[in-house]
Amino acid sequence: MAARMGRMGAWLGAILGMAVAWSGAARAQAVEIEYWQYTFTQRVEAIDELIKQFQMANPGIRVKHTHVPYDDFRVKIAAAIPAGQGPDVVQLFYGWLQDYLKAGLLQPLPADAFNPAEIEKEFFPIVQQMKLDGKYYALPTAVRSLALFWNKKLFEEAGLNPQNPPRTLDELIDMAKKLTKRSPAGDLLQAGIALDMGGQDHQWLREVLIRQFGGMPYSADKKTVAYANDAGAQALTWYTDLVTKHKVSQFGFLTDAQSAFKAGKAALTIDGSFRLGAFDGQRGLEYGVAELPAHQGVKSNFASYWVNGITPKATGAKRDAAVKFLKFITTPAAMELWLAKVGELPARVSVAEKDANKNNAKYGAFIRGLAYAYATDFVNESAQRKVMIDMVDQVVLKNTAPKQAVAMAAAEEQKVLDGFFKK
Repeated sequence: MAARMGRMGAWLGAILGMAVAWSGAARAQAVEIEYWQYTFTQRVEAIDELIKQFQMANPGIRVKHTHVPYDDFRVKIAAAIPAGQGPDVVQLFYGWLQDYLKAGLLQPLPADAFNPAEIEKEFFPIVQQMKLDGKYYALPTAVRSLALFWNKKLFEEAGLNPQNPPRTLDELIDMAKKLTKRSPAGDLLQAGIALDMGGQDHQWLREVLIRQFGGMPYSADKKTVAYANDAGAQALTWYTDLVTKHKVSQFGFLTDAQSAFKAGKAALTIDGSFRLGAFDGQRGLEYGVAELPAHQGVKSNFASYWVNGITPKATGAKRDAAVKFLKFITTPAAMELWLAKVGELPARVSVAEKDANKNNAKYGAFIRGLAYAYATDFVNESAQRKVMIDMVDQVVLKNTAPKQAVAMAAAEEQKVLDGFFKK
């Protein structure tokens, strides 16, 4: 009996040893890839959940998630990839594509895994800006648009209907005046509308207000600035009047627009769908979301998106794993999860336009806005954003006439476009 037990113990020991050896071999054979994005709480949580799901479905692949503060993100990417370090799959703002391609930070997506015809059939048309010479270089999980957020409690306190946000630009001014509070000394205590050119207002001014006043930001071929005219001056005047004439706002009030709205010190703000998660997490904030106010019957919106691409660092088995991961995070299921956790809109039309999504009380306004939204075809997003910010500063800080400020901005931005297209 003892001999039999000894043989069984030896047999079990051998099996256990084989299992340990097999487990170690499996770990040794597992492919590890790195995914990088910028630090944004809801995005970090969403991608962590997607990585967990992906690894369960693909036990031979491990995904290391690195997130970097936004202000450092582009610098760290630019330094890491050329040195053969950093991400295999990287996130980038769509407006940075040209910069990334110029620096050799992306490789084209394989057409057998990412069929261009299928992409153009299933994704919103704005995604086609990721296509160059017939090849796609990146794809989004989600897209964005803008909407008007309003604080229901502040509306009620001001005697306004908390269920009735402004539907036109004229109504916005009228309501913002009633919602603004100042001290006897004139200090702003509560903004009728929070403004932030460093946030989403430069997009609102460029792609929405200029169009609503009858203009176009750029020529049809995207090579020429087209807002140096009366429409551009009128749009700039309307926007800056919120501060200089109507005094319903102040740049830098409580640091930025998001902070002012979250603190209940701003009644209105224009922002993207990605703010839903942050605003939902603010205790005591009762808010609603509406489509952007129209002007003389004209609706417009700005659409943008962050995409994921594969870097040159991913080769061989790592490239195969990176392709699998990128396909996984652009599935309809991944987009539904991203919508629920982050508030950004599904990049696939069929997912976004489900009745439950399109008619949702909060992100439905963003989805409906995609139908008349424009995605700026940036050649240098940072430089073009700065032009808009400087244009507003000329009026608000230096008392420059809007028409002159528009002309100066257009000339400066034209230099940016010319520098790109000449190359």
